[in-house]
Amino acid sequence: MSETTGFWTTLLIVSDWAIRLVMLPIVPTRRSPEAAKGWLLFIFFLPWVGLLLYVLIGRPRLPRWRLARRDEYLQLLAPVRQRAQALLSSAPPLVDPQYQPSVRLATDLGLLGNLGGNKVELLTNYADTIDRIVADIDAARNHVHLCFYIFGDDARSALVIEALGRASARGVVCRVLADAFGSRPFLRTLVPKLRALGVAARIALPVRVGIKTARFDLRNHRKIVVVDGRVGYTGSQNLVDADFKPGMTYSELMVRIEGPSALQLQAVFGSDWYVESDEFIGEPAFPFLAPAGASPAQVLPNGPSSSTQRAHRMVINLIYAANERVVITTPYFIPSQSLQNAMETAVQRGAEVHLIVDDHIDQFFVGNAQRSYYESLLLAGIKIHAYNEAFLHTKSVSIDGKMAWIGSCNLDMRSFELNEEVVALFFDARIASQLVAIEERYMRGSHPITLSEWRKRPFLRELVQNLARLVSPLL
Repeated sequence: MSETTGFWTTLLIVSDWAIRLVMLPIVPTRRSPEAAKGWLLFIFFLPWVGLLLYVLIGRPRLPRWRLARRDEYLQLLAPVRQRAQALLSSAPPLVDPQYQPSVRLATDLGLLGNLGGNKVELLTNYADTIDRIVADIDAARNHVHLCFYIFGDDARSALVIEALGRASARGVVCRVLADAFGSRPFLRTLVPKLRALGVAARIALPVRVGIKTARFDLRNHRKIVVVDGRVGYTGSQNLVDADFKPGMTYSELMVRIEGPSALQLQAVFGSDWYVESDEFIGEPAFPFLAPAGASPAQVLPNGPSSSTQRAHRMVINLIYAANERVVITTPYFIPSQSLQNAMETAVQRGAEVHLIVDDHIDQFFVGNAQRSYYESLLLAGIKIHAYNEAFLHTKSVSIDGKMAWIGSCNLDMRSFELNEEVVALFFDARIASQLVAIEERYMRGSHPITLSEWRKRPFLRELVQNLARLVSPLL
């Protein structure tokens, strides 16, 4: 071996160990144990590759300028929040004592209270949901606000684009946020088309280089529509054709809220818009709303700007509050240890716990990592239903048939830690019973995964799943 070769070999060995030792105390900072172990394992085996990826996507926080803008927005929103607090204090909705601590937790985490007086509809028909959104845009008098992870430029989204054009032509202020990653295939044509119609269109979380650089894998995964501050939509459905992925047709769940809680979706949209545009949507975007129905609703935003992992804490709290039945529906399920413990503990207390997932794998690593958890869940007595009539994209939770959670948030660590998400909480047996009926339809369209069946899967498939699980905290 030449002296030069020996020098570079020694340098590589020393640098590899230097990276391992230096990163050992850095990686666990402000990170879950699962994520820390995943990163440290990766860095231990591939130090230089691990270091590069960690610099690019390993720090789970937003740049300072984004955090500063969010703080500025909260100050601008203070008068609106004071009015909402007065409304909440004067007429708080009745909540089952079982869930009163959960309401307090959601209020503390998201700074948005549980408001009554809403008319709530659960929407499961993909085309009909788009038609309802279009009809509400056509009825708009003041403003229309949309924020979507995937905003397409195809036949289905064209209906919404045309409605926005009609609204803008009659003087309605229209604002659209589309995520830089999810909407990437359409942005080149979509944004100019919207702006030509007079719609203010912005890209959420664009990749920037320079003083505003942020990790490139952060995503705004929210689905929000707000019309005149009076009507709001959220849930799992994007503005794109249901079969935009070849070989798959998406099945979704959206919720339409008419009444005071639509203003909470407005507040979430306003925050995203202010961060991306430095424009406050204004206090007139938050009008006083008379009751439109009898249902309470509470919006919980989630995202990397908060260190509390709001949605993660909330769903764990709800599972621990369950006495009889928990049903979780999500296409992507990569649980933290604390979430898995909550589900298993619920079974041990005598509650039924059902997990409804999709039978397809549309993302190789995520799908295989998800399946690596099935055996331990089945051993604990959790019932797993694999939906195979379409690609089930719904993200929902029901507790005891009395409480419903519907939103954009998958039950995986990416949604809990990295994505901007939003969830609507309904501490209302009427809404929960409707969700239970939808869950029952999902179960009828599924095949149950049994422990004996699962253990018969080929060894190679099991090996791939277990290897994918090693990197699941990084996904």
